[in-house]
Amino acid sequence: MNDPFYKTQRWKHLRASILRRDGYICQESKRYGKIIQADTVHHVFPREDFPEYQWSPWNLISLCNAEHEA
Repeated sequence: MNDPFYKTQRWKHLRASILRRDGYICQESKRYGKIIQADTVHHVFPREDFPEYQWSPWNLISLCNAEHEA
């Protein structure tokens, strides 16, 4: 991803805290009883549409790459 937002220190710190909060487990897979390591932190409400929520921890979820691409 070439978006400079994802290269900022603020994002890197927030991303790390969300992964820690979620136990480094994909939250979508966990809903179905699967324990898969999370690689990505995803904005539930997209930044492009809801920039006011881009820094809100409640709007972020840890996902594995497969679920993020789905």
